[in-house]
Amino acid sequence: MRGMQNLPTMDLLRSEPMQLARIIIPFESAHQTVSYLGDLGLFQFKDLNAGKSPFQRTFATQIKRCGEMARKLRFFRDQMTKAGLLVSTWSAYGSEISLDELEVKLGELESELIEMNANTEKLQRAHNELLEYKLVLQKAGDFFHHAQRSAAVEQRESGEHRLGEGSMDSPLLLEQEMTTELSKQVKLGFISGLVPRDKALAFERILFRATRGNVFLKQNVVEESVTDPMQGEQVEKNVFVVFYSGERAKNKVLKICDAFGANRYPFADDIGKRYQMITEVSEKLSELKTTIEVGTLHWSSVVQSIANQFEQWNNMVKKEKSTYHTLNSLSFDVTKKCLVAEGWCPVFATTQIQTALQRATIDSNSQAGAIFEILHTKESPPTYFRTNKFTSAFQEIVDAYGVAKYQEANPGLFTVVTFPFLFAVMFGDWGHGICLFLATLFLILREKKYSSQKLGDIMEMAFGGRYVIIMMSIFSIYTGLIYNEFFSVPFELFGRSAYDCRDSSCRDATTIGMIKVRDTYPFGVDPMWHGTRSELPFLNSLKMKMSILLGVAQMNLGIILSYFNAKFFRNDINIWYQFIPQMIFLNSLFGYLSLLIIVKWCIGSQADLYHVMIYMFLSPTDDLGENQLFWGQKYIQILLLLLALVAVPWMLIPKPLLLKKQHEKRHQGQAYAPLHSLDDNLESDLEDGDDKSHGEHEEFEFSEVLVHQLIHTIEFVLGSVSNTASYLRLWALSLAHSELSSVFYEKVLLLAWGYNNVFILIIGIIVFIFATVGVLLVMETLSAFLHALRLHWVEFQNKFYDGDGYKFCPFSFASISEEED
Repeated sequence: MRGMQNLPTMDLLRSEPMQLARIIIPFESAHQTVSYLGDLGLFQFKDLNAGKSPFQRTFATQIKRCGEMARKLRFFRDQMTKAGLLVSTWSAYGSEISLDELEVKLGELESELIEMNANTEKLQRAHNELLEYKLVLQKAGDFFHHAQRSAAVEQRESGEHRLGEGSMDSPLLLEQEMTTELSKQVKLGFISGLVPRDKALAFERILFRATRGNVFLKQNVVEESVTDPMQGEQVEKNVFVVFYSGERAKNKVLKICDAFGANRYPFADDIGKRYQMITEVSEKLSELKTTIEVGTLHWSSVVQSIANQFEQWNNMVKKEKSTYHTLNSLSFDVTKKCLVAEGWCPVFATTQIQTALQRATIDSNSQAGAIFEILHTKESPPTYFRTNKFTSAFQEIVDAYGVAKYQEANPGLFTVVTFPFLFAVMFGDWGHGICLFLATLFLILREKKYSSQKLGDIMEMAFGGRYVIIMMSIFSIYTGLIYNEFFSVPFELFGRSAYDCRDSSCRDATTIGMIKVRDTYPFGVDPMWHGTRSELPFLNSLKMKMSILLGVAQMNLGIILSYFNAKFFRNDINIWYQFIPQMIFLNSLFGYLSLLIIVKWCIGSQADLYHVMIYMFLSPTDDLGENQLFWGQKYIQILLLLLALVAVPWMLIPKPLLLKKQHEKRHQGQAYAPLHSLDDNLESDLEDGDDKSHGEHEEFEFSEVLVHQLIHTIEFVLGSVSNTASYLRLWALSLAHSELSSVFYEKVLLLAWGYNNVFILIIGIIVFIFATVGVLLVMETLSAFLHALRLHWVEFQNKFYDGDGYKFCPFSFASISEEED
């Protein structure tokens, strides 16, 4: 493995050479050192304290402090949201501040905001109570004023024959006998307040039933909703006055009011006192309003000052917390007063890491510098590919299947081209491609704005893959021009069709009467070979044969990459007994089929390739007759068939025998070089056994190796057939996309056009647009994407790609998640 680190690599094809390093850091410069390495983002720390719980580690107290500061910052974020300060408007400026000073400042600001919120809440509650009280005084006063006027009128009408003036304590009870003696008059009490309007009917019913009708209730609707003092929400309410007689009835009324959430307020039946109370309440409301406005203004200024420095504080706390988390993974040497770190880093980053260590020593005023040393290990390093914003999405497609093991050939390099191209083969329509291109171009032009915003799940996925989608759209435009399809309609973009009809009977129906009158169409499919001509299978046949050619080419590429893997890891067994027989078997059958397709296109033969391939197995010695494409074809077919038959035992038998022989030599002392990384699980197990047993003689089960190789051989032979057939999905999806597009064009747009009605035409255009966007640009895009994904994961990558590595995850402040813990 040490020798492989010095080998030249291609960017994206091979992962970066990695090395295991140890850093011995003096305790006084440990925080500064880890912080600088976090800024660099090229060192992956190993956890050397895996056996300890989080509370047993050295810097647990500091992490707890940072967690508490993060909680306060979340509280400040809520206050900023409440104040209407958007995330995108928060600036990140302010003077430098230490963590201790920040902790004190955050505590003071939190206490100040909590106190201001509590005072504001109390003042607002008092303000809302006074507003309700004022409404009660006004609305209930109308009850008494109206009742007093009615009583005065009735008294004047009663004449002089009645004794006494009657009681005016409860003038609403007009049924009371006006002639009752003064000593026998009943004193009525009353309770006033507000009750939620949706509970008013039930409130009245319960009062009647609880008191058996011995109360009198008057209600008045409040036109505007009021803020409830207890809930702080806008509620529609009614002002009520309940008249009762006796303490028992009063207690029942009070309990019912509490049960219904009715707020009670005192009320005087004297009109003078009532006006005086209204005046006092109005003055208090004005004072409270002024006080609340001043408090709100002060609260806003405090929140604004926090918002101006929030990003700086938030980033600082997150960096400090992640730094202490990383320090907890280091081993603490008590005697030497230093911390020991181990981890992986790229070879090219050695100089940068050493520079960062020197800076940390100087900036922390440490008397001793950190020591950086390279460790030699048999442990498999992590995989690290340097990507940019264009290639990262394609690499994620590969990593979703499995992360490449260290220095394994990376499919991501080829996926940049093959993935959008195979998608375009299924999606080929330059009209749909332009729509997809414009939509993705909009995301790319606004990527700076969208990258700093939180998007929805679907939008986030589309934005993350914007460069994949724009490549898919560009290739779709290209294949659409080859297919000559613009929303399923052919155009004579590169000249007139080479064919014409001798009479009108052949148009759009049949090939009868159609003759070639011009030179061959210069680019793509001739417009005349497209449409409803049922006797013209050329375009359909073109797509089917092209699918086979593309599939065989990509599978050959996969096998060639397996050769480069074996060559890179110096695995000669896989070169001679896996790569060579696989290439022979695949190309003896399907490579030969691809050659026949190309020859048939070149010479314009009418040979039946199905017949040729079937009888190549059933009757290889028979004459081909009219299906013969070139001289000596029969003998070449016999030779290729024999090679295919020989390739099967070639893959099956020699490799297990050679592995057994090498194993015996290694343990007899005749060969000391260990087997390097092989592509099957057995050798990996053997190497693990070497590390565990420290040279002890492990068992070698030849039968297990033979069965394992038999499975691989059967899988490849059957997979060659099934994988080639699987590439026909390129033809099927392209045909389905074209037919769907034709249906929407002919059965919606042209049908609406035929009615010669503007209203129907507008409806038809709208339906056509929604069908095109919803079905062809969304569902068909997703369908073609998933099928292209399957062709890469299964048909292409299974030829060479193990994908059993693990990703390089360095400690980096740049990768700290925006989400709070």
